[in-house]
Amino acid sequence: MDGMILISIALPAVAGILLLADSFARHLKASGTVGKKPVIKEMTGKQLRGMHAFAGAVMLISAALTMIAAWTGERSLTLFILLDKIPVCFKIDEIGRLFVTIVTIVWLLAGFYAFAYMKHEGEEKRYFGFYLLLYGVLVGLDFSGNLITMYLFYELMTLTSMPLVLHNGSREAIMAALKYLFYSMCGAYAGLFGIFFLYRYCSSFTFTAGGTLDAAAVSGHEGLLLIAVFVMLVGFGAKAGMLPLHSWLPTAHPVAPSPASAFLSGIIVKCGVLATIRSVFYIVGPDFIRGTWVQYTWMTLTLMTVFMGSLLAFREPVFKKRLAYSTVSQISYILFGLSLLTPTAFAGALLHTVAHAFVKCGLFLTAGVFLYKYGYTRVEQLKGMGKKMPVAMWCYTIFALALIGIPPTNGFISKWYLAQGSLQSGINVFSWLGPVVLLVSALLTAGYLLPVTMKGFFPGEEGTETDLRKDEPSPCMLLPLIILAVLVLLLGVLPNPLIQYVTHAAAVVLQ
Repeated sequence: MDGMILISIALPAVAGILLLADSFARHLKASGTVGKKPVIKEMTGKQLRGMHAFAGAVMLISAALTMIAAWTGERSLTLFILLDKIPVCFKIDEIGRLFVTIVTIVWLLAGFYAFAYMKHEGEEKRYFGFYLLLYGVLVGLDFSGNLITMYLFYELMTLTSMPLVLHNGSREAIMAALKYLFYSMCGAYAGLFGIFFLYRYCSSFTFTAGGTLDAAAVSGHEGLLLIAVFVMLVGFGAKAGMLPLHSWLPTAHPVAPSPASAFLSGIIVKCGVLATIRSVFYIVGPDFIRGTWVQYTWMTLTLMTVFMGSLLAFREPVFKKRLAYSTVSQISYILFGLSLLTPTAFAGALLHTVAHAFVKCGLFLTAGVFLYKYGYTRVEQLKGMGKKMPVAMWCYTIFALALIGIPPTNGFISKWYLAQGSLQSGINVFSWLGPVVLLVSALLTAGYLLPVTMKGFFPGEEGTETDLRKDEPSPCMLLPLIILAVLVLLLGVLPNPLIQYVTHAAAVVLQ
């Protein structure tokens, strides 16, 4: 049964490669028929339905196999030995289960939403090829058993997600994709720098709760190792949008197709969070950086990012870019919880990881509905949307309330744990400064999200009877929004199973 891990990684990856190969063959055939200018025939309705059926079947089967692999006991698998007894291997633990479950839910919902939305973008076969391939890579990342395996899949994740940003091929998309690639590579190389140093001072790269630093080897070299650890934190923080390597997010998200933006914001940025968790809590060990300049600087950067992201989102008139700045802020909520190095704050960080994944996926899919139906990209264009699309706008409102942290949504639960963890930490100024910054950020979040709801349902004199006729999106686009909204409310009303799970994970890591 250990082979189930490999199948859950390989199946979507192979299916994605097959779709990409067929798409490439169509382009190659077209370029050979009319000189240097390719003329590519659009897929017929029958071909499109066949491709959707193939992609949908692979998505459902892959998700089922992944969940079976994740939740049917401890499993491990070694592919090969890379170097000096460093294996490329997989092992499923509490953190891997949680992250792969989040990835799978968001991937399925954004994927089925894309069946309808990508008619608006074109090149659907290429899009779903990369989308399937990316899922296989993310499963490998979540199931990684050591630091080297995680880093290999971390790099692959960048390479397979960049084409989603690049999809429409415009100059803006090309520049955004290059910026995403540049920042991601800089961050990854910073992470690799830290890995090179850790190789000398760790007894093993296998993920072990509490870390694997060799105390005898570290003795006398603490200062140098702290620098290496800080470089790793900044590097992996790039993917999570933490200062100073954050600016790729508001550039890449607006140009990507909306289901891709939902996946980028809901999932890809969480890979930086996962890499940080693995590095700090499973390799270095929280005790090594507790009370050092690394912890204080890390906390400072996260709180600065929280405030800066919220303020920039408040001032941003382009809707998807506003949501991207919001992601910059909200992911640093998670990083702040991790930086406190306490069980309650760690549990709050995991809870907010779940909350943000569902909420931000829903917000970007809602933005996609407005773009798909009317071509609206700016906040001021959304007046009266509540009259035209009441179901979609109510879903948006639930997501907004969750992101602000208002009960009975899951955002309230996660922010409560983060604030409580900060107050209990007893870390000088940060024990009270953290909740203050989170509260200010929540007020700013209300200021840039709730006006859309207010103007959507109460457009005032600017709306007319004709303008405000109902025009809901197709069920394929509306159903994922409803499911995400239900999940957000359900995890807010009945949070105990998830709280117990993340509390146990925190106790294992911070034993």
